[in-house]
Amino acid sequence: MSLKIRLARGGTKKRPFYQIVVADARSPRDGRFIEKLGTFNPLLAKDNEGRVVLDTERAKHWLSVGAQPTDRVLRFLDAVGVAKRDPRNNPNKAKPGDKATQRAEDKAAKAAAVEEAKNAPKEEAAAE
Repeated sequence: MSLKIRLARGGTKKRPFYQIVVADARSPRDGRFIEKLGTFNPLLAKDNEGRVVLDTERAKHWLSVGAQPTDRVLRFLDAVGVAKRDPRNNPNKAKPGDKATQRAEDKAAKAAAVEEAKNAPKEEAAAE
């Protein structure tokens, strides 16, 4: 049985509240779980101590048994020092796509043509 430490969504519409749970990987997100390890309230400020409440001892136990945390839960575990999360680096994520690049090139070419058209009459008048 493959175990996951993940978030189960609760709360109402537009007001999310999550429980940090250990569940079978095949069970639904908000479905049956084995044990509740804590809570996560994303509506609270990042420096608020009630934003993430986690039972670290039980989390260590489930990690030792082989449960795999999701990326978001791994961030929480890294913040309290239970597990190590390697920083990710995707330099291509910030680069614009093909269409945006093409639009920028077209805009620059159009601006250069307008600037050239503005400068052209002045040069002809100065030549006469």
